[in-house]
Amino acid sequence: MIPELGLYCLILAFSISIVQGILPMAGTYLRAQHWMRMAAPLAITNFVLLSGSFAALTYCFITDDFSVQYVANNSNTLLPAHYKISAVWGAHEGSLLLWLLILCFWSAIFALFSRQLPVVLRARIISILGMITTGFSAFTLFTSNPFSRSLPFIPAEGSDLNPLLQDFGLVIHPPMLYFGYVGFAIPFAFAIAALLEKGAAQSSCVSNEWTRWVRPWANTAWAFLTVGIALGSWWAYYELGWGGWWFWDPVENASFMP
Repeated sequence: MIPELGLYCLILAFSISIVQGILPMAGTYLRAQHWMRMAAPLAITNFVLLSGSFAALTYCFITDDFSVQYVANNSNTLLPAHYKISAVWGAHEGSLLLWLLILCFWSAIFALFSRQLPVVLRARIISILGMITTGFSAFTLFTSNPFSRSLPFIPAEGSDLNPLLQDFGLVIHPPMLYFGYVGFAIPFAFAIAALLEKGAAQSSCVSNEWTRWVRPWANTAWAFLTVGIALGSWWAYYELGWGGWWFWDPVENASFMP
């Protein structure tokens, strides 16, 4: 029942994200104020639904629900509780769900703390975030569903979390890195929304005002990404013992790209 509830929340979030991506943007062109004002409630609703979906998957790990294929592949009854929780994002499907949750978190935070922005610009930014969420939701649902069942043959015991991932680094490193990666969706949405402004060269939204509005979001994402990279270097150094920080780890090096 709990896995199905998590899946339903994920499906509903996917549906809401489609509306979030289309309705406010259409409102900016049709000058429909009530459509534009729906942007923030849609973003917050999406975050609530994704929180429910993520909580359901976490519950499956904590209760050793091996009828869920993802849980059976990445946990077992002997795994300590904090590793069971971090195992939620210890493999592909759960990582995508965490990525999606953080994306919706950033969208909801923006919706709550951006009331001072022009209505049209705010609606466009939240709509663009909805389009990004739609893409990740679709990918998660149709190619990487973390709630797939292993019925009718339910294993009595799970496999195990990768031994290299049974470390405190998994608890803190990926969430920090994801908050940084995904946080840059806000400056991206700002940029696209500003480009959609008519007469963008003369618009205040793409000059001094635009840079003032976007700077706190960019700085916050930058800070999370910096912490995430530092934690990753520390983890790779003592866990893998390569003797040169993380210079031979392509994943950690790729984190510099953003």
